[in-house]
Amino acid sequence: MSTIAIADVQGTAVRSRLRLTRRGRAVFTTLAALPLLVAVGLFALNGGQASAGNTAADVHFQTVTIQPGETLWQLAEQTAPNADPRDFVADVVSLNALDGSGVQAGEQIAIPAKYAPTK
Repeated sequence: MSTIAIADVQGTAVRSRLRLTRRGRAVFTTLAALPLLVAVGLFALNGGQASAGNTAADVHFQTVTIQPGETLWQLAEQTAPNADPRDFVADVVSLNALDGSGVQAGEQIAIPAKYAPTK
C-alpha cells in the first residue's frame, strides 16, 4: 500500500511532506525563468531594427551608360585616371550591387562620388 492510502485509526489520511531534490528544484527554477529568457531573446533579436525616418538622404551620383565593348577597367581609366583601377572597379561593383565586374552595353552605372569629376 502507498502512504497516501494508509489511514490511521480515526479514518484520516496520513499526510506526507513533499520533498524536492536538487534536480527537481533546478527543473522548477528553469520552468519559472523560461518566460523571462524567451522575452529577453525576442527583445535581443528585434531590438536592432532600423527605424525609417521621413527625410530622404540627399545623395546624388553621376551615372554613366556603358557603351558596347566597354569594360569597367576602361571606364576606370577614363573616369579616374589618377586612381587605382582595381579600387575603382571594386567600388563600382559594391555601389551598384553587381554580381561581378561584367557589364552589359546600355547599362546605367553609378560612379562613386570620390571618382566623379568636379565641376
